[in-house]
Amino acid sequence: MEWQKIFPEPEEARKRLHAGRPQLLLIGDQRVCLVLFENNLYALEDKCSHNGESLSKGTVNYLGEVSCPWHGYRFKLATGRETGERSRDLKTYLIKEDAQGVYLWI
Repeated sequence: MEWQKIFPEPEEARKRLHAGRPQLLLIGDQRVCLVLFENNLYALEDKCSHNGESLSKGTVNYLGEVSCPWHGYRFKLATGRETGERSRDLKTYLIKEDAQGVYLWI
């Protein structure tokens, strides 16, 4: 595992991401759901643990949960926890920001 640079600077991330809208990020063969929510960046695996749909096609609610577009399973952005405890929790990824960029630990 290593830090992967995903944006050249924090301001660029906030310009390119739409707040509260999941976005797919591909790093090699890894699919990551990237979300800007309340000015914080979150990254979790992009595959719903219930039925495998891409969470980057889902929505984010006011509680900071991303919802799967197929069956509505909800996962906490900060922890990856499935809120109904009906399927396994998702892997989350660490993000760090500094003057040189935004990095994802993957």
